[in-house]
Amino acid sequence: MKIYIATDHAAFCIKEDVKKILEELGNEVVDLGPFNDERVDYPDFAHKLCNEVLKDSTSQGILICGTGIGMSLSANKHIGIRAALCHDAYTAQMAREHNDANVLCFGQRVVGLGTIESICTSWCKSSFLGGRHAIRVNKIEL
Repeated sequence: MKIYIATDHAAFCIKEDVKKILEELGNEVVDLGPFNDERVDYPDFAHKLCNEVLKDSTSQGILICGTGIGMSLSANKHIGIRAALCHDAYTAQMAREHNDANVLCFGQRVVGLGTIESICTSWCKSSFLGGRHAIRVNKIEL
């Protein structure tokens, strides 16, 4: 799976750890920045990542900021993006299985590295179940 990743300055410090986790799970990771910890505006990176995910429907994205809230709000402005703010492995699994989420968001200041690893593992090992869930997902976009 190709997974795009982007953060803001608040989450820059864990991006390399997350990339390593994703690569160990067999994914191709494309880093969209930032490439240092200088202050940036999270919507710029959320929009950049969402545009890439929308170009390739087989890809997914991961957005990380301080809480994950700003990234998820920005990402969900894009038609075709279903960004899920997840705090644990269960919410990551349900986001994929029930909501066909294609962008995972979480907060570096909210979850620790062990939880991040379980979130990413659950996300990567889960897939959309379709069926009754597809009917609901189709109702998301107006």
